[in-house]
Amino acid sequence: MLQGRWRRTGGALLRVTVVWAVSSLTMLVLAGILPDFQLQSGDGESITRIAYTAAWGAGAFGLLSALVWPLLVRALLLVPALVLGLLVFFLNGSLLLVALRIIPVGRGAANAETAVVVAAVMSAVASATSTALAVGDDDAYRRRLSRLADRRRRRSGEDGRHGGQPGTVFLQLDGVGHRVLENAVAQGLMPCVASWLGENPTHRLTPWRTDWSSQTGASQLGILHGTNHDIPAFRWYEKDTGRIMVSNRPASAALLQRRAIEHTGDGGLLTLDGASRGNLFSGGADQLALVLSMAARRGRANRSRAGYFAYFSDPANAVRTVVSFVADVGREIGQSIRARLRGDRPRVSRGGLYPFIRAFATVVERDVVVAAVLGDMLAGRTAVYADLVAYDEVAHHSGPHSKDAAQVLRRLDRSVGLIARAAEHAPRTYRIVLLSDHGQSPGATFEGVYGLTLRDLVRAGCGLPVPRRAQRTRSGAEARDAARHAVRSALHRPDREGTEETGSPGSDPIVLASGNLGLISFPDVPERMSREQIDRRHPALLRTLASHPGIGFLLVRSEEHGSVVLGPGGAEVPVAELDDTGPLAPMGPGAADAVRRTDSFPHVADIMVNSVYDPATGQVHAFEEQIGSHGGLGGEQSQAFLLSPLVLSAPVPAAIESTGKGGDGARDGGELVGAECLHELFRRWLREGGGPQVPLGVVNGGAANVWSAEVQTAEGELDSA
Repeated sequence: MLQGRWRRTGGALLRVTVVWAVSSLTMLVLAGILPDFQLQSGDGESITRIAYTAAWGAGAFGLLSALVWPLLVRALLLVPALVLGLLVFFLNGSLLLVALRIIPVGRGAANAETAVVVAAVMSAVASATSTALAVGDDDAYRRRLSRLADRRRRRSGEDGRHGGQPGTVFLQLDGVGHRVLENAVAQGLMPCVASWLGENPTHRLTPWRTDWSSQTGASQLGILHGTNHDIPAFRWYEKDTGRIMVSNRPASAALLQRRAIEHTGDGGLLTLDGASRGNLFSGGADQLALVLSMAARRGRANRSRAGYFAYFSDPANAVRTVVSFVADVGREIGQSIRARLRGDRPRVSRGGLYPFIRAFATVVERDVVVAAVLGDMLAGRTAVYADLVAYDEVAHHSGPHSKDAAQVLRRLDRSVGLIARAAEHAPRTYRIVLLSDHGQSPGATFEGVYGLTLRDLVRAGCGLPVPRRAQRTRSGAEARDAARHAVRSALHRPDREGTEETGSPGSDPIVLASGNLGLISFPDVPERMSREQIDRRHPALLRTLASHPGIGFLLVRSEEHGSVVLGPGGAEVPVAELDDTGPLAPMGPGAADAVRRTDSFPHVADIMVNSVYDPATGQVHAFEEQIGSHGGLGGEQSQAFLLSPLVLSAPVPAAIESTGKGGDGARDGGELVGAECLHELFRRWLREGGGPQVPLGVVNGGAANVWSAEVQTAEGELDSA
């Protein structure tokens, strides 16, 4: 402990020395380029003596700024903000003139206008230098944010008293699966999390199983708003509106949130003194930063973007984040080059804008969200839900078990530790709940293994033109031949009504991908097409898909048997008779319930396609350019984690008592199943802390109507898209 204190003291002295040296150099440079600013030594124009004068002047100015400036600001609190903003420059210049007069060695001279300029430049340089030195110092960063939050709390008049009731922070590590977390803890990558699970544990680790749609949109909507009904995938086509819904588009997110509120009649998990940070949905929170569903709102009502402005309005924050951003861009470029030189397989493209997109997720989004959470805790808010997306972004392109992703886990652990230490300064006790929304399953892409995309395979099965790129590959040619032979045999087979019908091709099918889950829709048919209709129109399509080695199973509606699951070797099982055997056996327990639930959604696709999963290797084949994917069934993507304090009631009993909205709610001895199950559990924990959430109807009976009006703009944008 004493050694750590000496280390912190030494680091602080080093930063002060470096800032002093840079400030002295800045003063010398300004004296050289500004004609009205002069530094003179006591015995003439000796360069060494002038440097001493600059050092004394910079030191005196820094000391006055540290000691006198807070007193001046406190004395001028009653001055109007605009007037104070103008006075700041003149007061800073006055401090510089005083510093130049009191230094014991040499002297300096400047007129009032020049003094204002010199003082402003020196303050900016000193702040930037100090912040750059503290980029890796989380303690210094935490103390700075603590001071800023204290000032904001005093200005807002919040007294910080909450009657002893604890607050709760839900921190979501996007895409970190249960197995990944366990491995990271065992390998020492996440020491903060490991300390919570050590010899004297303070938290318990619980796995939970996602829905078929194992992705952030479905999971987070279920967690924050209590329902993810009718969310079949990350992206899907809605026949009744003609829209393609994409979970991470602002207009789609706004519409999904409105539907969830209408479905449950409840504003969300965070309706009482809550904050939503970096999420797709608001959860009913009043305090928002980087919330996608609110980004579609225009005008002053959109407080979501305010998170960026609030963070970057502080120059020190901007310097810290910009330095880290540039470093991470360089890190990604270096990692990508090394992966190519090593010949890593599988591998996807990581060029173009990706290094900047990655750095935004791993640095900018992380810094803004963490700062917002720290501010929420220091302001004493009751419930905070925040999402850190860094790991998910990197794992998509580098793989969920890669060294690149492991480095991100190290930095995320530092962020978790920073938030945990900030709780020591908060006006109330905080319970920190760590969780993920899904995991990721590794594997080469479908196109990388078989030489054609899912869209190519669908077009081949429909007898439509296939791109020359796919036709040249062995797999593409095989798919084309299989479709041709199947069509020939099907055209000579009478249908169930005794008539021969080839059907018209109609409009091209819409093929969408959500990780290793594919959705095929025929937009010219207003209702969900049946197997019989598809066979009449495209006799080879279902057979081509079901027999392809890269596809695990299909879900399609049958007029005769109800919905059915089709698998390799002609396997066919009605959904009503599904269990975790047959075509779904490799997918693990709960797969049948997940498929059955999705089949009941109004906007389920005409054909739902899940890629093959190999339990021996844990690999799937994404229909997108991702070597770490999620969105469907198969492997680690469906196994998320929940790390909760021991002071909270055990998650499994809470699951048993839940309503079972998420599939069957809890099964196999009380396993947590489905995102909606977590919503019920989190509500229970909030009630245990003395902070029951208020249903929407109690707060405002017309709130759903208000939401309806607010997302009309979003719906218009969807229609135009």
